Amino acid sequence: MGQIIHWLIQLYVILIFGRIVLSWFPMTPGSALGPVNSLLYSVTEPVLGPVRRVLPPVRLGAVGLDLSPFIVLVGLQILAGLV
Repeated sequence: MGQIIHWLIQLYVILIFGRIVLSWFPMTPGSALGPVNSLLYSVTEPVLGPVRRVLPPVRLGAVGLDLSPFIVLVGLQILAGLV
């Protein structure tokens, strides 16, 4: 059972990294990666959203750096180590 949970945590980590990478590129609704981006958003936002509400993006000049993926990834790695 522990192996399955560990595997699911690692899969979620990959999904978060996919969302991070796709966030660097502008997505139009009709683009080929639009459905992938939409799927990644719907799967990861329930975890990232509450963290983002507690820890808003850090302002770096005119840019906001969203730390919620980093916080969630660290938490998931700690959880994977405990399993």
